[in-house]
Amino acid sequence: MLNLVQTNTNATEPTNETAETDTVNLDELCRLAAQQMLATALLAERQAYLDTHTNQTDATGKRLVVGNGYHQQRDVVTGAGPVTVQAPRVNDKRAEEKFSSRILPAYMRRSPKVTEVLPILYLRGLSTGDFRPALGQFLGTDAGLSASTIQRLTEAWQTEHTDWTERDLSDRDYVYWWADGIHFNVRLEADRLCCLVIVGVRPDGSKELVALADGYREDTESWLDLLRSLKQRGLNGPALATGDGALGFWGALREVFPATVEQRCWVHVTANVLGALLKRLQADAKTAIQKIYGADTRADAIIAVQAFAEEFAEYPKAVKKITGKLDTLLAFYDFPAEHWTHLRTTNPIESTFSTVRLRTRVTRGAGSRRAALAMAYKLLDAAHDRWRKINAPHLVPLVRAGAVFIDGQPQERTTNPTDIDTSQEDVAA
Repeated sequence: MLNLVQTNTNATEPTNETAETDTVNLDELCRLAAQQMLATALLAERQAYLDTHTNQTDATGKRLVVGNGYHQQRDVVTGAGPVTVQAPRVNDKRAEEKFSSRILPAYMRRSPKVTEVLPILYLRGLSTGDFRPALGQFLGTDAGLSASTIQRLTEAWQTEHTDWTERDLSDRDYVYWWADGIHFNVRLEADRLCCLVIVGVRPDGSKELVALADGYREDTESWLDLLRSLKQRGLNGPALATGDGALGFWGALREVFPATVEQRCWVHVTANVLGALLKRLQADAKTAIQKIYGADTRADAIIAVQAFAEEFAEYPKAVKKITGKLDTLLAFYDFPAEHWTHLRTTNPIESTFSTVRLRTRVTRGAGSRRAALAMAYKLLDAAHDRWRKINAPHLVPLVRAGAVFIDGQPQERTTNPTDIDTSQEDVAA
């Protein structure tokens, strides 16, 4: 605890006398200052209201709007700690008119910031039983969330998520997608929840949650239902989508948005390849894989693939996981080089969902699938403000406009599109 120490000594007093020391608790000083400032602000707010209506009088000339003492004392929890306030009252005799403080609304017991942070702490992993000991010292009160409050919050989040999944998308555009299926436990149900997630990149380079739905399984039918819903609500397909190679997402994407380029996630591919190799070979294999997707050009990447295939020829299953889907693993070379680090993996989804997994570990899973989806939605919604734009956002509109990139570099438009297609095929070969 931080204290302010003021020492009062008198130079004329004998040196053997103990100096008088006054200790002022800094937190308490801030709390008292906040209490005094709040009281002053409330009085000023009432006076401004009275001044505004000073000309309002009845038939006898008496003012209709006058001060009328104070309400009963109440404690309000603020960021500076609990403060005791006594809000000034106003007697407003006008019909259907009533003074209401904007600073301290009736029945407020917590400041808006404190009220906002409590559900966020719950979402981030603080259990309901931990609120009192965790916040008691910080706020100087037993502020917390009761079980009934959590239930009301969850119901509100479910309604909010339902409205969000039915929103109109005709005014939205996403140039890139990341898609993944995230599994986590549901406490009161036997099956794990498979959460189908799509995060997109808007033309200004910012990231935004596109879809969040219960897929039951990561099968094509579940993804078809989701993608058809997006299209019916006015959304166009992205220029490129990145996802795990095992997803039913790809079959659904080809049916609903067939023009979208497919990019397999290199993190998932690397894990699958290493799983097919002996442990003693995994470090060398990982280095060789990094040389593939880290190559400056598609031609260099293909050379690195050939080297990998020769080095691990005794393990055809591991080699096949790369050579068998090389076109979708190297698709990012046809997009701006500045975007490659974003397009090669589904990390924007994986990293964000670490918070969801923390929350479900603390609670051993949400009580229902709807509650789990609502919790995931609120966590992703809260994380949205911290998502940074992708590199070189000014290039995103060019991608949407159909600009041609070879090995990450923009190409000048020619009068013969066939020439461009031929050159791309030569490089890919």
